Amino acid sequence: MGRRGGTGYSLREHLAYLYGEAAAGPFEVKLQEIVRHRLPAAATNPLAARGTLPLSQRDVLLITYGDQVHEDGQAPLRTLGAFLDRHAAGAVSGVHVLPFYPSSSDDGFSVIDYFEVDASLGVWTDLERLGKRFDLMFDAVFNHISAHSLVFQGFLRDDPRYRDWFITVDGDPDLSQVVRPRALPLLTPFKTAAGEKRVWTTFSADQVDLNVRNPDVLLTLLDALLFYVAAGARFIRLDAIAYLWKEIGTRCIHLPQTHRVIQLMRSLLDQVAPDTLLITETNVPHQDNVSYFADGTNEAQLVYNFALPPLVLHSLATGNAEALTTWSAALELPSDQVTFFNFLASHDGIGVNPVRGILSDGDIDALVQRVEAHGGFVSYKQNPDGSRSPYELNINYFDALSDPAAKEPEDRQIARFLNAHAIMLSLRGMPGIYFHSLFGSRGDRPAAQASGIPRRINRQKFAAADLESELADPNSRRAKVLSGFKRLLQERQACAAFHPGGRQEVLAIDPRLFAVRRTSPDGQETRLCLHNVTGEPVSTAGEVLGPYEVRWR
Repeated sequence: MGRRGGTGYSLREHLAYLYGEAAAGPFEVKLQEIVRHRLPAAATNPLAARGTLPLSQRDVLLITYGDQVHEDGQAPLRTLGAFLDRHAAGAVSGVHVLPFYPSSSDDGFSVIDYFEVDASLGVWTDLERLGKRFDLMFDAVFNHISAHSLVFQGFLRDDPRYRDWFITVDGDPDLSQVVRPRALPLLTPFKTAAGEKRVWTTFSADQVDLNVRNPDVLLTLLDALLFYVAAGARFIRLDAIAYLWKEIGTRCIHLPQTHRVIQLMRSLLDQVAPDTLLITETNVPHQDNVSYFADGTNEAQLVYNFALPPLVLHSLATGNAEALTTWSAALELPSDQVTFFNFLASHDGIGVNPVRGILSDGDIDALVQRVEAHGGFVSYKQNPDGSRSPYELNINYFDALSDPAAKEPEDRQIARFLNAHAIMLSLRGMPGIYFHSLFGSRGDRPAAQASGIPRRINRQKFAAADLESELADPNSRRAKVLSGFKRLLQERQACAAFHPGGRQEVLAIDPRLFAVRRTSPDGQETRLCLHNVTGEPVSTAGEVLGPYEVRWR
C-alpha cells in the first residue's frame, strides 16, 4: 500500500503530510484492513494505475434522482431502471443516481448513512440491476453529514468516540475570510450533554461539516469510498469537496490539505480500482475549478465544467457567441488522463460564480433579470464584507432559454434548446444530461413556492404512466426533445472526432455562430460543428444556417 499512485505521492506520504509521520503508519495499517475487507481481490493482486483516460465518445451520463419516476407497488429505483431501458438505452451509457442514501433534507444531500440505500427508493440489488445495463456514478457527500446521523447524535450525547468528529468554535475568532456558498449562519448552536456548542455548518443547520483533521473521520470516508467501488460505481462524484478542510484564519476553501485528501483518494483508487474515476463538484470561478486536475495525473480525472451553462445561456440570450468562443478557445487540459464533465443543467441551478471574470457584471445582471422574468429564482451567497451577491440561478434550462409566458412557436423553443445542448455535446469532454433536459421538461414553480426551496423548480418527479403517455405522442414537446437528443447523441457516438482525447479547435467565424472543429485522437476523423445562436439565418462560407440550426459536417 506504500506504492505511488500515478506520478503522485505514495499513500504514506499523503498521510504524513495530513497527520504527521507518527500517525501515518497506524493509519495505513487500518486502511489496508479496509481494502482487504471491501476489495479482497484488489488487496491481494493490486492493479497498475491506468495511463490514458478510459473514456470514449460513447460515454454520456444521465443525471437523475432515484425516484424520478414512480409506479404504485414498485421500488422507484426499479421503475427508473425499466423506464431508462425503454427510452435511454443506447442514447446514454451511464446514470448518475443522485444521493440514494437515507437522508433528512436537501433532497438527499443531508446523508444519514453512507452505507445504506433509502428504503423508500429500493435496495442495493436494484442499483446492481441498473449497473448491469449502465455505468453508475455515486455521490460521495463527504464535506458534511446529517444532524440526524448516528455519529452526530453520538456527538450530542458527548460520546467520546465522536467528540472530535465535528468542528466546534469557542470564543469569537475572526471568520470573516470564510467563503460562504449560501447566505445562512456559518455556526449553528447545538445543545449537547457537555453544554451548548457552536458547530460548523457550511450549508445548513442539518448538514454538519465533518472534521477531517481527525484521522478516524477520514478513514471512515475512505471506507465509504471503497464501499462504493465494491457496489459498482464507475464514477464517484466528490460533492462540495472544495470546503472539506477548515483552518480558522483562512478562506476555508481550496486549502492544500483538501487537494491532498483528493490526491490520497486518487492514489488509493489507482492502486486498487484504476477504472473508477473521481469527478470533483466545485461550483467556483473557473481557474479554481480546474485546479482540481492538479498536474493531470494525480487528482481528479474529471471536473464539472461549471462555466459552460451560464456561457451557453448568455450566447443564446444575446445571439452572440463571442464570450463563449473566447473562453472555450483558451481551454486547456494538463494531460490526456483528464477531461471536463460538460453539462448545462442538473439538480442544482445555474452557477454564476464560475463566469465572474469571464462575463461582465452587466452580463451577469442581465442573466439574473432574464431568469426572474422567465419565472425563476435567484439564490445568493454571503460575501466576507457581509454583502450578498447572486450565486445560483434556479430555473429549468428550457425556461431559461425560452420564456414560458411568451407567445412563441414551441418548435422554435425546442430548436433553441437542442442548439444549446449540441454546443455542449460538441466540446471536448464527457457529457452529462439532466433527466429533465433529455425528456423536455419545463419548470415546476409551484413546487418551489410550496416548499420554499428554489431548487425544486427543477426537481419535479413523475408518475411513470403520465410520462409514458406524453412520450407516446410524437407531436408532444417531450417526444420531440427526446428524438432530437437521440439524433445528436447517435451522431456523436458514431464519430471518433468527438472522443474526449481528440483535438479541439474553436473558430471565431462569426459572432452569431459557435464553431468548433473536432479531430479524432488518431487524426483520421474530423467534424466541423456549426451552431447558429440567433433566431435569424446566418450565411457563412457559401452556406446558410437557419435560425438556431445545428450543422455537424
